Amino acid sequence: MSKHTTHNRLAWIDHELDQLERGGLSRRLRTRLGPQRPELRLGDWQGISFGSNDYLGLAGDARLAEAVAQAVRTEGWGSGASPLLAGHAEAHRRLEAQLAQFEQVEAALVFGSGFAANAGTIAALVGPGDVVFTDRKNHASLLDGCRLSRADVRAWPHGDVERLDALLARSGRYRRRLVVTDGLFSMDGDLAPLVELADAAERHGAMLMVDEAHATGVFGLGGRGAAEALGVELRVDARVGTLSKALGSIGGFVAGSRRLIEWLVHRARPYVFSTAMPAAAAAAALAALDVVHDEPERRTELLRRAEQLRRRLADQGWNVGPSASQIIPLVVGRPERAMTMAEKLYARGFYVPAIRPPTVPEGESCLRVSLSWAHLPEQIDALVETLADLRDQTPPGA
Repeated sequence: MSKHTTHNRLAWIDHELDQLERGGLSRRLRTRLGPQRPELRLGDWQGISFGSNDYLGLAGDARLAEAVAQAVRTEGWGSGASPLLAGHAEAHRRLEAQLAQFEQVEAALVFGSGFAANAGTIAALVGPGDVVFTDRKNHASLLDGCRLSRADVRAWPHGDVERLDALLARSGRYRRRLVVTDGLFSMDGDLAPLVELADAAERHGAMLMVDEAHATGVFGLGGRGAAEALGVELRVDARVGTLSKALGSIGGFVAGSRRLIEWLVHRARPYVFSTAMPAAAAAAALAALDVVHDEPERRTELLRRAEQLRRRLADQGWNVGPSASQIIPLVVGRPERAMTMAEKLYARGFYVPAIRPPTVPEGESCLRVSLSWAHLPEQIDALVETLADLRDQTPPGA
């Protein structure tokens, strides 16, 4: 056998994995048993989860499950083709129409994931000869979309609109300019300064795209997200959302003008060249949109509880960062410290994931507390009490 075996050619992986382990950056999969809900089973472990993005408690909702069951009976499971061939089912059409009505725009387009929606939309709007501007703390799907577009990429420090404005002022030589930002940042839990970003984009003739993944269903009077909450919906050219967080299903979408959606149908490669998501997943999202419309108290109660929880944790001395949402980071600094604290919480019946680089910058490792409407008050109280005890027992340098 040749000495250049597959094993030898991949031997470098062993060294890289060892480096991750020594730096407190290794990861492992856990297998969930049963539905996604606060009372969670991961293998032999049972406890309370504060680690999902199921913000409205819909992932395990019986109404979504029944919608899926009915859709499977009538439409089967697999889509079998990309949307432009024969994969675009009646359920997809109804979902896109309902999303457009929900977002109060002319049209919407459903993708297989939020990642695909972001990456595909950016690359459809800009390319070689163009420039795209991104907040440094944008989600990986936005950052990768910027790189894949082959446009020049300019990043501004998180939340620094003055720096963005200066970058835009020097971008006159480009054909097209695009500003992309999260509406609600998934690790810090803070809202983007969308009013100021819209002002800057308009001053310099740039398009504005906002990813509402973590804000859809939660923020705004109608649950449409950060742009609605901050009053700038009509100033955003492309709004991206996900069906997989507060809406409890899977997939992503883009909402905007009819011409924008027509262009994406022609030029968004993840849409054109991917098999359509199952029609049953679209049926689940339709059922979730009904809940968002009919039960607005879910989002108002969630944000009220999140405000109370942030205050209680800050009073204990935790660094909750700039969070203004249901995403509450407890910033502890080093990845090893975050892992140690997450393991201690796990041993006491709480799943609160440790977030480490490259998901967050160096020095900003944290415990990410993700609050759901489905959490009971006594579960939140128990977490607060356990975190207080943990903070007392764990020296800052541990």
